[in-house]
Amino acid sequence: MIPYENLLNEAQHLFSYTRQLRRDIHQHPELGFQEFRTAEVVAKELRDCGMMVTTGVATTGVVGLLEGTRSSPVILLRFDMDALPIQEENNCEYVSKNAGVMHACGHDGHVAVGLTVARILAQHRSEFPGQVKFIFQPAEEGIGGAEKMIAEGVLENPSPDFALAFHVWNHAPLGWLGLAPGAVMAAVDDFSITLTGKGGHGAMPEQAIDPIIAAAHVIAALQTVVARNVSPLLPAVISVTQMQAGSAFNVIPQSAELRGTIRTFEPDVRQTVLRRFEEVVRGVAGAMGCGCEIQVRSLAPALVNAPAVTEKVTGIARQLFTDGKIDSSFRTMGAEDMSFFLERVPGCFVFVGSASEEKGLHHPHHHPRFDFDEQALVVGTAVLTASALELLKEGG
Repeated sequence: MIPYENLLNEAQHLFSYTRQLRRDIHQHPELGFQEFRTAEVVAKELRDCGMMVTTGVATTGVVGLLEGTRSSPVILLRFDMDALPIQEENNCEYVSKNAGVMHACGHDGHVAVGLTVARILAQHRSEFPGQVKFIFQPAEEGIGGAEKMIAEGVLENPSPDFALAFHVWNHAPLGWLGLAPGAVMAAVDDFSITLTGKGGHGAMPEQAIDPIIAAAHVIAALQTVVARNVSPLLPAVISVTQMQAGSAFNVIPQSAELRGTIRTFEPDVRQTVLRRFEEVVRGVAGAMGCGCEIQVRSLAPALVNAPAVTEKVTGIARQLFTDGKIDSSFRTMGAEDMSFFLERVPGCFVFVGSASEEKGLHHPHHHPRFDFDEQALVVGTAVLTASALELLKEGG
């Protein structure tokens, strides 16, 4: 098997290639299920590596299959491609050319790392058993890309034995790695609540039923669900993030709408929170004289790292980066639809620290000035390449 230090050297040697890809994709961001240009770049690079390539999976997804010396085991490597509807405020030379669309979460870097890993593994295909299935996924940002790819058969022919993915992480500095077993990202449900009262004149509130007052009480009461119905030792979040009501200063509106998100790790906690959420909303609305309509949509389950796979990846990371900081207890209430793959295939999701205060690259994900230290691309490439090879060796 190839020494890990050699793989790190190869990742560093290909850094200019990785960076060029990342910056090109950053300049041409595309929203979920619209990643047509990005998919063309990916398909070309994978074909140049000698892979069998399938395009148009879940509209814009790309799948590449790299064959080693045997048909098994099979490793799935997944990389997301979509950007966000944000107007970029950076002044870098590779700033977005698409008005109102920006790679503000690092998916441009994920694609570039995926293609670099593909190039390295293709050069060593005669040295490992099994196959590597490269999944370049559209629409990670809450609109169902992973589910659609799975529905269209990406976990078949061949079926993977292990799965790996990563995310650049601007909440931590370059040199940090988040590698924890178990649930590391939350399940996410979004909700909308429509409260219906009775419209009227703002100067005569006794003749109306005010849905805005009801909405205020609902918002406050919902905070008691986590505070009083969930153990303090078990994380959960209910955040009301939008409120829409009214059209004039002197009119009590007929209705008010609230929207927000629910985050949990444990299935039992999720069920408790969802049950109490509905009870509280209906109870408060009724007490205030309002009708209510509630819609809750499940977007993704908790992302769970398989302990055995995570232990292997952690050992590899320690060998690759002896001076790095590995956080083996890291968790975040953020969500990721890689969780759908990891529900079905044991694997590991790696967080790669990418912030640099010195370079001014510290804005959080989804911020209009988000950018990251591109040396994180080398880290991601080395960890995924070495981990894939280790799992192929162990499984073969």
